[in-house]
Amino acid sequence: MTILDHLKARGPLTIGRLSVPLPIVQGGMGVGISLSGLASAVANLGGIGVLSAACISRTPRYAKEKITDEEALTREIRRARSFTDGVFGVNIMVATANFDTLVRAAAEEEADIIFAGAGLPLKLPGLLPKGSKTLLAPIVSSAKAAMLLIKWWGDKYGRVPDAIVAEGPLAGGHLGFKPEQINDPAFSLGSILDPIIQAVRPIPVIAAGGIYSGGDIKQALDAGANAVQMGTRLVATEECDAPDAFKQAYIAAKKEDIVIVQSPVGMPGRALSNDFLRSVNAGTTAPTACRYHCIQSCARQKAPYCIADALLNSLKGTAQEGLLFAGANAWRIKEILPLKKLFNRLDDEFSKESAHE
Repeated sequence: MTILDHLKARGPLTIGRLSVPLPIVQGGMGVGISLSGLASAVANLGGIGVLSAACISRTPRYAKEKITDEEALTREIRRARSFTDGVFGVNIMVATANFDTLVRAAAEEEADIIFAGAGLPLKLPGLLPKGSKTLLAPIVSSAKAAMLLIKWWGDKYGRVPDAIVAEGPLAGGHLGFKPEQINDPAFSLGSILDPIIQAVRPIPVIAAGGIYSGGDIKQALDAGANAVQMGTRLVATEECDAPDAFKQAYIAAKKEDIVIVQSPVGMPGRALSNDFLRSVNAGTTAPTACRYHCIQSCARQKAPYCIADALLNSLKGTAQEGLLFAGANAWRIKEILPLKKLFNRLDDEFSKESAHE
């Protein structure tokens, strides 16, 4: 049984007005890792592609023009649309200082769906222009958070999310868990997924965080998820917008190189150990001024480093000079592949897992 065979037996992946052939949602990875190149490629192969709005105006494509994040996001959505007729959305961090205006920009450009994490997006529906067709998919890490959000949206806006992303602690980037919960089996994706599914039914649930193989996809779908979100494994593809040095760092990574860091956002995160993080641990990276004002919760006086500079440096410097977010399974990646070949491999892995039943 292939992934498509599985879907035919269950019915197509449907999220609101959207129907997509593959139950694969690309993770929105910032800064500058998932832009129109990767998002459109995923959409063209039948999944849901996702642009990351984080500091998008400072990425190499737009930095010299000195435009706003909202202007850059508008251009990038239009760029992605010129490459695909498929489904794609935008990932916008709740913690960003310009969350409200980025949401409005994405909706005005009629992005298919907005994924919102790194905080609970309580006011998200109220930010959409009247009559907007853009769907909303908050990212949560517990049934409690999902239920709170649904009740709040229902009471205040008279609507529910169009989908829920249930993200476990093996994800890359910012994690919605306390440091002591990250390795606790009680908070694993396998432990939180079913309670979230039961709490939000019939809203579609997308399982995320540590999804690496076709076997992982099958396990999540068999557990009741409607789709999976994949980020880390899609970085090492030819279509990914990340620079080659970033991709090569994934390929060179060993299991012990993947570490938990404390982000100025106020959340733990998962990244690849390098010279930059060693300097963070040595206390030599404290910012002297805030140049970006990008994060609502960032207290510059206490921040161990500037998150914007750290992520931007990973785009324009060597792999040792910036922050390289990565999921727990990044060390398993050994080669850069065309996205279609990777999707075929995921399908083969899914089929082999099905054959064992």
